[in-house]
Amino acid sequence: MPESPFGFPAPAEQHTRWYDGAAGPMVRPYALTKGRTRPTGREFDLIALVVSDVPDSPELPIGPEHGAILDLCRDNALSVAEIAAETDLPLGVVRVLLGDLLDAEFIRVSRPVPPAMLPDEHILREVINGLRAL
Repeated sequence: MPESPFGFPAPAEQHTRWYDGAAGPMVRPYALTKGRTRPTGREFDLIALVVSDVPDSPELPIGPEHGAILDLCRDNALSVAEIAAETDLPLGVVRVLLGDLLDAEFIRVSRPVPPAMLPDEHILREVINGLRAL
């Protein structure tokens, strides 16, 4: 078998596949996000709810992954974690794609209330005790 000029053996005549036909096309996550690892705006919390603001239109200048996210969120609010699970994409990729959609104003995001803004436990106990006294 002839070798390459660099000393490596020549490739095998028969092409070997390291994935099966059910795997589909193999695309690396960084290719979906164009090498970006973070969204352009604020980070997305796992429990932030996402709703699509775009009607069903095939003319949108978006990729297939963006379109899948819009389809999922069209009629119901889904959390970021649910979107990642439904699209079978890594969470970091979903966050970058959601950032793209938010920048284009295709989605609305309801962020969870920060713990510092929640009422104090002592106040809630006083309210419960007051209601019980009625």
